[in-house]
Amino acid sequence: MDRHFYEPSAGTGLPHSPFNAIIAPRPIGWISTRGTDGTFNLAPYSFFNAFCYTPPIIGFASNGPKDTVVNIEETGEFCWNLVTRDLAEAMNVTSAGVDTHVDEFALAGLTPAPSTLIDAPHVAEARVFFECRATQLLELRDAAGTGTGTRMVFGEVVGVHIDTELLVDGIYQTTLADPLTRGGGPDTYFTISDEGRFAMTRPG
Repeated sequence: MDRHFYEPSAGTGLPHSPFNAIIAPRPIGWISTRGTDGTFNLAPYSFFNAFCYTPPIIGFASNGPKDTVVNIEETGEFCWNLVTRDLAEAMNVTSAGVDTHVDEFALAGLTPAPSTLIDAPHVAEARVFFECRATQLLELRDAAGTGTGTRMVFGEVVGVHIDTELLVDGIYQTTLADPLTRGGGPDTYFTISDEGRFAMTRPG
């Protein structure tokens, strides 16, 4: 097959970098925290995923020193909130670059609710949320060992909350929640449906 090749350090040779579009769709890290001054913070991160089963560990990458990372450094806690299609517009509002003391919950018309095990609030409207305690914060480095300015935050999930309507015979139904995922470019998102579902058993 004919392939387009590029070295990222030299440019893509394309109208827009395909990197984000290739590694997609990606789950959204909608992270809520509380500052040491009591201010609530809520922000979405498109570089997010799960990394460990036991204990369950999730992580997200933050470009630059953002309020979310500062709050986690100072408190050691955060919540991950599931973004569903009905919360897409509210999530988008929380991506705005606003002053440190602005409460994104209020900005987006969302309800901050107390969590069970940690002091960080969660989004009351979210059908699923995880309570997390930070395990590692580190700066990503390039192949030469130079810091990139991007911080990676990992957290152990210590509490899981699921809308029981999403459990059928005790099994979580991914598509029933209508989760929103991130695509490439500045404004591309995807939903998923049962039409694209299939089962495949691992060998061995």
